[in-house]
Formats: sequence, C-alpha cells, structure tokens
Amino acid sequence: MNDSYLPYKLTDEVLVELIVSSKDPVLFKVLYERYIFKVFNTCLSFSNNNQEAEDICQDIFLKLLDKIHTFNGTSKFSTWLYSFTYNHCVNYFHRNKFNKFEKITSNIEQMCDELIVQSSDEDLIQMLKLEKLNEALELIPFEDKQILMLKYHEFKSVKDLMDLHNAGESAIKMRLKRAKEKLLGVYNEVYCQALL
Repeated sequence: MNDSYLPYKLTDEVLVELIVSSKDPVLFKVLYERYIFKVFNTCLSFSNNNQEAEDICQDIFLKLLDKIHTFNGTSKFSTWLYSFTYNHCVNYFHRNKFNKFEKITSNIEQMCDELIVQSSDEDLIQMLKLEKLNEALELIPFEDKQILMLKYHEFKSVKDLMDLHNAGESAIKMRLKRAKEKLLGVYNEVYCQALL
C-alpha cells in the first residue's frame, strides 16, 4: 500500500495531533478536503451568497491553521470545528451587521410607510406587534437572542443546539425557556408602552 494514502485513513483527532506536532501542510490539506463542504455549507447558511460564503470559508481555514492547537479533544473534532465555524460566522456578521443594517433600514422604512398607507387597522396592529417584537429581541441579552434565532429563525434542532453549545438536552431546553420568558417580558413592556 502506498504511504501517501495513509493520512486519509486517520481519524480526525489523530490527524489533528499530527498536524499540531509536525506542521505538515499535506496533513492539513487532508483535513481541509474532509471538511471544506461542511464548513462552506455552514457559511452559506449565514450568507446565502456563494462568493461571500467562499470568502468566509477560506478565512475560517486560515484561522484554523493558526488555532488548531487549541483543540483539546473533549468533544469530537467535527463538533469543535462546527462550533469554531459558527462562532467565526457570528462574529463576521456581527461586525458587518451595522453596515448592512444602515443600507436596508431606509428601504424597510420606505416599505413600511407604503404599507401603512395601504393597510387596514388589523394589518397595522400586526405590523406594530412585529415591530415591537424586533425591538424586544434587540433588548434581551445577546446569548438569549442568539439561541432563539438559531431555534426559530434558522430552525436548528435541540440536538444541533446541544452540539453547538456543548450542553445537555435539559440545559438547552432550560436556556430556550428562559430566553423566551425574557423576550416575552421585554415584549410586553415595549408593546404596552406603545399602546399608551
């Protein structure tokens, strides 16, 4: 058997150990080829733009090359890499959120103005509720907003959230429950003030 095929048979964890100890780019290439599509798909779920997702994906692998030594083996490498990728994407979009928000805010305001002119009283009440819900989301702690967005906007399962947060099922369900309670409390304050 040809030795050049040996790295492809190694487990992720053994491969990572060899990459950290040898700094061999051939070994890192094996890891790259093993996970490029999964990382790209995660980036694409954040971006919905192929070119931007490719750019973010390349950034992640460059950062991974520098940070791979921080993998400590307490979870599967695939879980750790997913978390690494997810955190990079959240940070990337959090940094760029303000710029994108400014661009779309004027369009949303214009659309809302047009809808208000054309809307019935019932539609206006629904729009007010949605607007206040968005305001409430911005007022709760980031961790609570993040888990609610993952569950209800990105449709992540409890199992996905368990892997992502490296937590048990009951802990994730409790976090979701507390986050919903905080959101509901803030929403009721914001919505009730709007009605006064």
